[in-house]
Amino acid sequence: MATSTRRAPRPWHVAIIAGMASYIDAAAIVSSGTAFVLFQQSIGLQPDQIGVLSAALTFSIAIGALVGGRLGDRFGRRSVFLVTMVMIAAGGTALTFGGAFLPLLLGTVLVGLGAGADLPVSLATVSEAAEDHNRGKLVGFTQVMWYAGIIATTAISVGAGSLGYLGGQILFAHIGVAAIVVLLLRLMIPESASWRSAQAERRSGADTVRAQRAGLRDIFSQRIYLVPFLALVGFYSLTNLGANTGGQFGAYVAVNLAGVDVPTFSIIGLISLPVAVVFAVWFMRISDGRFRMAYFVAGGILMSIAYLIPAVFGFSLITILVQTTLTIIGAAFAFEGIMKVWAQEAFPTLLRASAQGAIIAVARVAAAILALFTPALLTTPHLLYGLIGAVVAVGCFIGWLGFRGKQANTFEFETKDIASARRELHEAGVLRDARRSGATRGAPLGKRP
Repeated sequence: MATSTRRAPRPWHVAIIAGMASYIDAAAIVSSGTAFVLFQQSIGLQPDQIGVLSAALTFSIAIGALVGGRLGDRFGRRSVFLVTMVMIAAGGTALTFGGAFLPLLLGTVLVGLGAGADLPVSLATVSEAAEDHNRGKLVGFTQVMWYAGIIATTAISVGAGSLGYLGGQILFAHIGVAAIVVLLLRLMIPESASWRSAQAERRSGADTVRAQRAGLRDIFSQRIYLVPFLALVGFYSLTNLGANTGGQFGAYVAVNLAGVDVPTFSIIGLISLPVAVVFAVWFMRISDGRFRMAYFVAGGILMSIAYLIPAVFGFSLITILVQTTLTIIGAAFAFEGIMKVWAQEAFPTLLRASAQGAIIAVARVAAAILALFTPALLTTPHLLYGLIGAVVAVGCFIGWLGFRGKQANTFEFETKDIASARRELHEAGVLRDARRSGATRGAPLGKRP
């Protein structure tokens, strides 16, 4: 097989450019929440239309993640993450200049599909460009990019919030311009070397682990992949219910239940963002080390307690501050960041994006369904927050069950032939642990039928 003499891009270079997917995802969610309100005041967008647009964004991101992850494994990371930026740029343009419900709906769907499809593919690109000693750090950096998207959008909202329709246009134009800039930068990033090698081995009939993995069905037929997949679905979906409730209804709870006015709540949000970035950077420092599970357990406890504070002590400025602080610290070590790292390590190249896309899709759909009923559930807020605290605790426990003890890092064995990989994993005790869990039937790491 001919090898390319082109110099591989620097891992940090890839992490910054590919990680912009997280920036745009955050910017799209935050921008829509503000811009649609501005459009309501300026072009007469109706409340039910805003509800449809918000739901369309959430479900489009979920569908995009599911489909985009599969396409990224089948046709390559580069092809997908270039197309997604074109979709987001087109969607941002429609949102900026649409001026009516149907163009706004079209733009929302395009941005949602593009952002959702880009997330699992960009994460796979980052992890495959990294090295063993910094993979967690680079994947964790995408969380910093996510917060950067929130901070940038919030800063724009401060200036554009009083401009009516023009303010909404500026917010959406920011998304479109960012997508165009990222598209141009991504033209310089070559296809993932791991993906090219896996595809070449598959075409040649090689007996390597990664050459045998090509679809979600392989996850359900191999316990070594099924256990982490189910653990990640359970962990991320349940913990995301808490995060999404806080994100979508935090202001509502603060104003209507805690007696905190909007400016005060906004100040709390602005102060919390830099703090969240600090702890996200802290996670980057420990994500490749041996203590990350200890941090995960501590973070999970803090996140669970955070939702119980207002449930037990009532809703007030003090309990909102305590809840926000505990959530920020806990989520840094026991939420999306560690999910992304575990997902990179748990699946081989031709399954990596597909698995992550499915995990993200399930979590987003679950959050969207809960959001439909949250206003009604907030009639008994103490009960709701108590249940959320319990659900988050269960989610973290599922994550701990799935990733405690010996774990298989696919980057260490996917290039080996199946027999060698099976032998090494048996010697390490990984397959024995999986067998005791009774996850599924079938020979681990066996060939596809």
